[in-house]
Amino acid sequence: MNKLKTAGIFALLLFVHSQAFAWGQLGHYLIGLMAEMQLKKSTLKKVERVIQPMSLGRSGTWMDEIRSDSTFDYATTWHYLTSKDGEYDPAHQEKSGDAYEAILRIKAELKKGGLSPEVEAEKLKMLIHMVEDIHQPLHVGTGDDRGGNDVRLEFFGNPTNLHALWDSGMIDRQGMSYTELANELYRRITPDLQKQYQRASMQDWLAEAVAVRGQVYDLPESKRISYGYLYYKYPVLEERLVAASVRLAQILEEIYG
Repeated sequence: MNKLKTAGIFALLLFVHSQAFAWGQLGHYLIGLMAEMQLKKSTLKKVERVIQPMSLGRSGTWMDEIRSDSTFDYATTWHYLTSKDGEYDPAHQEKSGDAYEAILRIKAELKKGGLSPEVEAEKLKMLIHMVEDIHQPLHVGTGDDRGGNDVRLEFFGNPTNLHALWDSGMIDRQGMSYTELANELYRRITPDLQKQYQRASMQDWLAEAVAVRGQVYDLPESKRISYGYLYYKYPVLEERLVAASVRLAQILEEIYG
């Protein structure tokens, strides 16, 4: 096999692999870091003791990484849910579960306690990931296009899909590290904004995702997007990252505070 063909196959594998994950690594890292900045020191110590040696930010990608381990196949569908109009209807969800149901159940299990250290660590890392995921609008899908995975695009001339664009494409385009992005977004979190996000129920989270669908799917007929889409849509994505961090911190305080 010649080098050119090998490089082509490798590039294709990288592309396919990049479509499989949620928020992308940077998205998960920066949500976790912003949540960490909002936690009481005592709460953060308890969380870190459970997930050690991982940091809060790093632990957010664990649930994506275990997709390669068949032991965790039961949680494959817990990264997303289906909602047509902002409602939660169990009849529209996967038989193996969904993010909404799993968040509520695992949160209750962690609050109750009595888990082994290994099980508690696994459940906490799952909870962190799912709270982050559910704030990516395309993880609250219509059920029609696999959360935008079937919407093929070109982003600055590179092939991708709508889901991957919102998971990582627009974030990566900023050319900043997750710490730089987190510090920039954290400046926007005022006490009033925290209270606003904290007052919302999980049902409200779904309504928020549906409310921005029109902007997410506002695509040119050519499906070739660049600066224009990025300029108008990236602020929506930033708002979702901030909201996720506030609510993740809130839930961790409820469990370990």
